[in-house]
Amino acid sequence: MQSLSTLGSMALLLLLGAVQSGCSTVPATAAAPPLTLHIAHINDHHSQLEPIPAAELLLDGVPTQVELGGFARLTTLFRQQAARPNLLKLHAGDAVTGSLYYTFFKGEADARMMNTICFDAFELGNHEFDDGDGVLRGFLDHLRAGDCQTPVLAANVVPAPGTPLAPTGPSVLQPYTIKTVGGVPVGIIGIDIVGKTVNSSRPLASTQFLDETRTAQQTIDTLKARGVRHIVLLTHQGYDADRAMAAALTDVDVVIGGDSHTLLGDFSAQGLPSAGPYPTVAKNRDGDPVCIGQAWEYSKAFGLMEVQFDARGAVTRCGGQASLVIGDQFRRKNAAGAFVPVDEATAAALRSRLADVPQVRVTVPDAAAEQVLSAYSSQVAAQKQRLIGTATEPLCLVRVPGETTNRSGALAGCEQANLLARGSDAAQVVAAAFLAASPRAEMALQNAGGVRTGIGAGPLSMNTAFTVLPFTNVLVELSLTGTQIVAALEDAVANYLDQRQSDGSHPYAAGLRWALDLRQPAGRRFSQVEVMDRATGRWSAIDPARTYVLVTNDFIAAGKDGYATLGAATAAGQAVNTYRLYTQTFADYLQRLGQVGRVPASEVSHQRVITAAGVTMP
Repeated sequence: MQSLSTLGSMALLLLLGAVQSGCSTVPATAAAPPLTLHIAHINDHHSQLEPIPAAELLLDGVPTQVELGGFARLTTLFRQQAARPNLLKLHAGDAVTGSLYYTFFKGEADARMMNTICFDAFELGNHEFDDGDGVLRGFLDHLRAGDCQTPVLAANVVPAPGTPLAPTGPSVLQPYTIKTVGGVPVGIIGIDIVGKTVNSSRPLASTQFLDETRTAQQTIDTLKARGVRHIVLLTHQGYDADRAMAAALTDVDVVIGGDSHTLLGDFSAQGLPSAGPYPTVAKNRDGDPVCIGQAWEYSKAFGLMEVQFDARGAVTRCGGQASLVIGDQFRRKNAAGAFVPVDEATAAALRSRLADVPQVRVTVPDAAAEQVLSAYSSQVAAQKQRLIGTATEPLCLVRVPGETTNRSGALAGCEQANLLARGSDAAQVVAAAFLAASPRAEMALQNAGGVRTGIGAGPLSMNTAFTVLPFTNVLVELSLTGTQIVAALEDAVANYLDQRQSDGSHPYAAGLRWALDLRQPAGRRFSQVEVMDRATGRWSAIDPARTYVLVTNDFIAAGKDGYATLGAATAAGQAVNTYRLYTQTFADYLQRLGQVGRVPASEVSHQRVITAAGVTMP
């Protein structure tokens, strides 16, 4: 992570002085009227503009399939809040990457849908930089093409003059914006995650990323000097980082976050785990309360926070609710165990009862937003519908076995996936596809974070492939010694355990298996590493001195996500770029197999896992 260098400090101060906030001056006052602030917010919608058609929740204690999410439903919810006094509408980043809407339109569809809401501020996330500053600028141009003119925030991102994000004069990014709410100025500061953006996306080398906490405090101090007492941080760095940052800062009141895809609140009655209360209440460095909120992912949830301030501008109460956003039709199992639509009387009764359940909002899509989306959906419908295979069982999504977040919590059959040693079924199948596409390779490696969704049992389409692997990566073959391969595995885990970077680096493989002990220090976590002979199917211990061919994506082959050993090997000329698009490789694999399920237990990468807490996982 870069520190706030002298040059970076100067750049930040220039930005702080030049920002257009909508309030030319904010007089400093000895007291402000008490304020009740409402914040409607989302994060990490990742180009998931359509609803998930058959998500399974517990409703009235009964497994029930519903349409979950859909951006047009979010538009309805935001518009329903229009009459609520003192309202801010915020998006905490990662609007793009994750569906065919981004693959084909590079943010245009997302921008137009966001403009059906007119956010008061949008914070850049790391995935906004996945295709570089130039493609990001195109997305932002579309966002600014309408009447909304949403401020795009990132106080700790400083693009170089003459680059796409700062083509002439000031940056197209702002460190903060000031909104007058109930006669009171409220400062909104944007903070993007540094390490993950630099190491796991593709920003220009000339774009500076400044230390998150130092930049936040410096910007808070600037706003305080202007008489702004009510401070909202709009961050994209993760729930744990938000809590840590809140404790380290003075004068911060609210943190609306993203990045970790965290569901907050009690959803046990709906069959979903959560990471903490909504809102989470922390203490800042002054000892005053800080309200922290996040609203899950993929247009599936809507956050509405209420923050009460006293005349000093200090928080006196944090309240509100994050809610699952669902449609008004329901499916339940019949006597044969198949999900079928419930009758209208049952549906009406269920809708009536859910009206009193704050964790769930039954919502009709906004008609105008649906019309906007239809201009894009009609163009991708044919490609999305083309079937390429069948999943015989659910392929669950996990990053690190034993993680507290169940990323497949709404996918039937994956309710306990994060508690099993095998980890990510989806990442295993992706690795198997890579290996099948590379006749030279003896093993394949895939980083967990590059696989974006789990896969439900049933038909698989081109949309499945592009949703699971939405990026524009290609396959690279590396010639590596056994020692280098084990070092690369160690790099992957050290990236998050020791370097505190993204756990998306966690490794999955085909033709390679191991035992993993997360209690051990760096360099000693992997043992019993074995390689499968592709011709015979026999496993043998990896030979430290032998040279093997490993196939992976060009992203980690270049050393991203902490894979320093792979990056050094590529730089040393040990890599051959196949120029095969990895998504197409995955689609071809599914089509060739026809049916796909979990890899056999003997071929699972994680043959044994002991967690950092010393638990041997089943």
